[in-house]
This record gives sequence, structure tokens and C-alpha cells, in this order.
Amino acid sequence: MRLDKYLKITRLIKRRTIANEACDAGKISVNGTVAKASYNVKEGDVLEITMGAKTLRAKVLSVPEYTKKEDASSHYEILE
Repeated sequence: MRLDKYLKITRLIKRRTIANEACDAGKISVNGTVAKASYNVKEGDVLEITMGAKTLRAKVLSVPEYTKKEDASSHYEILE
């Protein structure tokens, strides 16, 4: 699944367009390298999202095609 779609489905970022823009701006890295929105997310990847002064690190536990709002946070684990 594309990185921008994964960020939207798991609700790490509210909208897919914002996720796409963050990827284009270099604010999202996967396993230590800056990733494009078209990056194919896999289980075990470590995402680092920088928004302003805040940095969020999350490990991908599963890659769902769709999910309910209540279950969205079960697909990743916050590391920092």
C-alpha cells in the first residue's frame, strides 16, 4: 500500500492530500530514509513523521486495505 494512503487509513495524518504534501516536503522518512508518497509500506517499517517541532516515530504492525476508526491505532505502535 502507498505511504500516503497508509498514513490516512491509520489516521496518523488526517487527510491523504496532507500526507502527500508532507512526503513531497521530505517530512516523512521510512527506516531512516526520506520516502516519497508512492513508497510501498511493509510490516516492520519504522515511520518518522516530522510536523513542526514534533517528531513521531511509529512501527508498522499491519497494512490493512481499510479499517474502522476505533481500530486504526492497532495497525501501528508508537516508539517515541
